[in-house]
Amino acid sequence: MKVRIRFNKSRGQPGRGTVDHVWRVFEDQKEYLVKNVVINVRSWGEKESDGDDWNIACNGKVSIDRETSTITVVPL
Repeated sequence: MKVRIRFNKSRGQPGRGTVDHVWRVFEDQKEYLVKNVVINVRSWGEKESDGDDWNIACNGKVSIDRETSTITVVPL
């Protein structure tokens, strides 16, 4: 499964998490706003085809720790 990670430029705004929710994590059509990201798989940078935003991309499975607001990407 492809996972994309992007800096949350709208953090702190209504519906966009607190100022501490600095990461947007996309898995399929689902978006998560989190404070921390751990990537335990090979990753690469890629530019969005419809704009100027860049992502860190990787293939893996997302594990969510809601207590610490951390997403960990692990091998499939």
